[in-house]
Amino acid sequence: MGLLSTVFVKSCVEFWGRKWNIQDISIVVVFLALHCLCLFAPFHFNWGAFWVAMALYLLTGLGVTLSYHRNLAHRSFTLPKWLEYSFAYCGVLSLQGSPIEWVSTHRYHHQFTDTGKDPHSPIKGFWHSHMGWIFDSSYRFGQYGGLKNVEDLKKQLFYRFLRHTNLLHSVLLGGLLYAAGGFSFLVWGMGVRTVLGFHNTFLVNSVGHMWGKKPWNTGDMSRNNWWVALLVLGEGWHNNHHAFEYSARQGLEWWQFDFTWYIIKLLQAIGLATDVKVPTEIQKQRKASKSRILATQN
Repeated sequence: MGLLSTVFVKSCVEFWGRKWNIQDISIVVVFLALHCLCLFAPFHFNWGAFWVAMALYLLTGLGVTLSYHRNLAHRSFTLPKWLEYSFAYCGVLSLQGSPIEWVSTHRYHHQFTDTGKDPHSPIKGFWHSHMGWIFDSSYRFGQYGGLKNVEDLKKQLFYRFLRHTNLLHSVLLGGLLYAAGGFSFLVWGMGVRTVLGFHNTFLVNSVGHMWGKKPWNTGDMSRNNWWVALLVLGEGWHNNHHAFEYSARQGLEWWQFDFTWYIIKLLQAIGLATDVKVPTEIQKQRKASKSRILATQN
């Protein structure tokens, strides 16, 4: 059986061979609706809609990479509350979940990396690690007893509010886009932009644990992928990240493109980002793999 047929069979078994709840069904409906919206993209293209989509991709992408991931999940740096909340709100508009749920999933991922309890473990196959896990909320949270690892966020009214109104904000954004530029703005600003954001982010979970280079001894399957880093604003240096998960910088070499890090450095330079964490040379030496050691000696 070929690779594609194997993936297809496993996908069908995982998709249909379980019980569904209302949250899972809602996620599938939204997911399919956005993908269907993309079908109109070739017929409703104009440069205004294109640049709106690109601007929103960058803004909401930073909401995920800078806010959800490096600021909230790992506390790699500190921002003033007004700016922390602003970036987090941009993340909500990515339609990748509320800060509380996203951060909880990611912290469990690091706690159980590449094991059976990893929310998007690659040992369950490409389909599951890429997107299958999204449609199974019972698997994502049930096995841990709920959102028990995000008490720091649950204590804050703003994040509780975003959790309960998550979808509403994107509905309002869609209305604004339609009012500003008609159906083309809706297709490109909501459909194309969010679907690209979905799958590019999901590549970190799937490809980032299957293919690429491993310069660090992390004890897991994480890999570095330069092309994923280009798509996801620097998140593709995934082996770097698992080696130093506390680091605000993931592109640790000068040539490793990390757009999110450049924004953090800018915020630090103007005094808005503080307590910015990066690994020391001693910490790097302790984590270096044999291949990396040989490469630096040559």
